[in-house]
Amino acid sequence: MEYKQENKICQNCKKDFTIELEDFNFYEKIKVPPPTWCPECRAQRRMVFRNERKLFKVKDHFTGKDIFSMYPKEIGRKIVTKEEWLGDSWDAMEYRQDYDFSRPFFQQLIELDRKVPIYSLNIIRVVNSPYVFNVTAVKNCYLLVNSNSSEDCMYGNAVDSCKDCVDNSHINQSERCYECFWLRHCYQCYFTIMCADSRNLWFCRDCLGCNDCFSCANLRKSSYCIFNKQYTKEEYEEKIKSFNLNSQMGIVKAREQARNFWKTQITRHQQGVKNLNSTGSYVTDCKNVNDCFLIREGENMRYCQYLQVPANKDNYDVTNWGEYIELCYEVIDCGDNSYNNKFSRNCWPACRNVEYSMSLFSSSDCFGCVGLKKKQYCILNKQYTKEEYEKMVEKIKRHMNEMPYIDSQGLIYKYGEFFPIEFSPFGYNNSLAIQHFPIEKEEALKKNYDWIEVSHGEYKITKKASELFDSIEDVSDDILKEVFECQNCKKPYRILENELIFLRKEKLPAPQVCSECRHERRISDRLKLKLYERVCMCTGVQDETGVYKNTIKHIHGNEPCGEVFKTGYSPDRPEIVYCEKCYQQEVY
Repeated sequence: MEYKQENKICQNCKKDFTIELEDFNFYEKIKVPPPTWCPECRAQRRMVFRNERKLFKVKDHFTGKDIFSMYPKEIGRKIVTKEEWLGDSWDAMEYRQDYDFSRPFFQQLIELDRKVPIYSLNIIRVVNSPYVFNVTAVKNCYLLVNSNSSEDCMYGNAVDSCKDCVDNSHINQSERCYECFWLRHCYQCYFTIMCADSRNLWFCRDCLGCNDCFSCANLRKSSYCIFNKQYTKEEYEEKIKSFNLNSQMGIVKAREQARNFWKTQITRHQQGVKNLNSTGSYVTDCKNVNDCFLIREGENMRYCQYLQVPANKDNYDVTNWGEYIELCYEVIDCGDNSYNNKFSRNCWPACRNVEYSMSLFSSSDCFGCVGLKKKQYCILNKQYTKEEYEKMVEKIKRHMNEMPYIDSQGLIYKYGEFFPIEFSPFGYNNSLAIQHFPIEKEEALKKNYDWIEVSHGEYKITKKASELFDSIEDVSDDILKEVFECQNCKKPYRILENELIFLRKEKLPAPQVCSECRHERRISDRLKLKLYERVCMCTGVQDETGVYKNTIKHIHGNEPCGEVFKTGYSPDRPEIVYCEKCYQQEVY
């Protein structure tokens, strides 16, 4: 069949979206129908099925003991520890169901999902690391999520191959960094974003190969700079003392000064390096990766997010993890050598040819299964021969189209649709979706989405955060006994021993807001998924606002650049956004 570009109306948001020839080629390759939801709505639908960083205390279904879980008790699932789930004391095949052609497929699948035990936390090879989840191979870490191969780290998300880092998001191969976002190969960087191959940076943005810089932007292989102005080593060291960066007052003032300076500097339309034919936000070392978000070392992918563990190729609409996955479509939390998986969540490692399944382990050729370990040719957890399985799957796909599931909003789910949002085992407010697609509680409940509050322990606040000493040098070990009231949310928080050791070593003041508020402040720098078509703001000798004056003559002379691109910076944001060509001429 010969395909051509096609415009469609999203079944969910009712807005127009386009399916291009390359998209049709991929759908044909993996034998799925084209989507009826637009890319953004598809991402939102997947993200509702991931709780990235909220912990709940629940009762273990097998033992009755209190355990921590990423699933809240309100969902009514049978929650057990990972060790129990992997053990031999139970078998998910016991919950097998015959397929009922008188009822929609999704109705039968959700019934099975609610019967089969689920494990409380996604953790692999964890050593001495309490309160971590969605992690692999971490040691001596605390409240770290969505992270891999890190050691001695605290309070972070997407902290990969790092050591001795506290309060960071989306950093890779870095050490002794604090309150940073989107770093790679960095050492002793503080309150810094979108930098690589650098050390000892304070409040810097988009600097590469730099060291000993303060409140700078767009520098390359520079040292001893303050607000992009060059100093000698001695001048820099003397000047930096005047900012009092070991005090809370000094940090607050420096943060404001740095961000005011950043607004006067240009921003590249895309965040990432070493890309070929790629678009999106925070895409780096990629080839033919388009309309994606937070991707490292990927190839031939589109509409994917959070694949920061390389390397992955030939995927569409995949969210989270990665690690050598290929030919996957509409899946979330599926990684570790997965191949040709569709419409599934939390299936790993080495799961292959899996469709409409949840929490499978080392399984292949399964359709509509939940909680199976090392199984093949199963449907609704029932065993079939290879021939029976292949014949039955084709029959079920036809049945899904003839008798589709219709959700509470009247949306139609035939073969080719991901799970309905109302099936999510997390409250919408605790899912990844709330970060990119925020809605109020009333709207969520109206759409039949769960909304589940996280309960907090009872702690007696002993001091307000404002009572903390301004400088870390004045803080005694007695701080470890106190329970502070967060300046923002008024909830209690503590300073832990390893955190105090880190702050003293780096000469940083104790934080006056809790870890949750620090996280929200950090990711406020992060763009959202949506891309906007914009025109380069370079007009020849300056940007169109007149704030930034070009340092050299550009190849387009004194005329406006006119380059059109996709960017995560919406037109109403204050950044001065240049295309790659104009940016490179100014920066390099």
